[in-house]
Amino acid sequence: MKIEPALLASLTWFAHIARHRSFTKAATEMEVTRGALSQHLKGLEQHLNVRLLNRTTRHMSLTEEGQRLLDVLEPALMAIERAVSELGETHVEPSGLIRMNASRIATRLLIEPHMGEFLSRHPKVRLELVMNDGLSNIVADGMDAGIRLGASLDEHMVAVPVTPPLEMAIVGSPEYFERHGIPKTPADLMQHNCLAYRFTSSGTIDRWSFTSPDAEKRTLVFEPKGNAVFNDDENMLNAALQGVGLIKYLDLCIHEHLAEGRLIRVLGPWCKPSPGFYLYVPSRAQMPAKIRALTDFLIEKREQLAKVSMDSLPPPST
Repeated sequence: MKIEPALLASLTWFAHIARHRSFTKAATEMEVTRGALSQHLKGLEQHLNVRLLNRTTRHMSLTEEGQRLLDVLEPALMAIERAVSELGETHVEPSGLIRMNASRIATRLLIEPHMGEFLSRHPKVRLELVMNDGLSNIVADGMDAGIRLGASLDEHMVAVPVTPPLEMAIVGSPEYFERHGIPKTPADLMQHNCLAYRFTSSGTIDRWSFTSPDAEKRTLVFEPKGNAVFNDDENMLNAALQGVGLIKYLDLCIHEHLAEGRLIRVLGPWCKPSPGFYLYVPSRAQMPAKIRALTDFLIEKREQLAKVSMDSLPPPST
């Protein structure tokens, strides 16, 4: 016999009546009228062509067929109720797997330093981190969340900032500037060894974009040409620290190197702030507790990063 949706509802109502041995108590629990329950039971008995309950004005009992049906329904309904309850609990205590896509630089700045703290706060959460410098379609890729620079996100994406605004800083080591001097304008970069970064996803070289500090706000785009090209930002940073050449890097990611003098920033007035990193998710509706916990955690760390950017960085040199 094919189980129709209406029949499933009637079977559930029958189970409640049978549990209480009372139309009145079952109707109160289910917040329906006694008459509605009676009509559903009558329709179920007609559909099955079997009597399920013996009832008089004072007493109610299960027939043999009714008891046999209840014996099957009870464990099934309890399993359904337990599954629904567990789903509800996921909105209270974060649990389950979070699959997240992030660029390598975002991972090093936002995830690696705090992973232990996040997982210790939420012991029922597991994190699977996929590093990808290209912009990921998190829905198509089966991801729960992603982290990317705000400028690269579609305006309709559900996203929340997890860093303060950032600036692309042009930096080099003190030893490099002692040998080659300090550039005053982007045009001076033609005389410097500018190390390049090649995007793995597209194969293109990352160009350096500047905005003039005067009233005209002219945009200048510079393609770095030096004696080394990298597709890993950490290797490129190490080369700059060794005095190989100049690099473009996110200011917040190198604040310690700047604060301790291992790197010197130049052309500061030509580098305007831009949107920082954002956590983006497929939907804001029915957000799982695990994603809400991750969002709240990264927002908390954003406040710490904002303090770092204000208190720890030396003023950029010109």
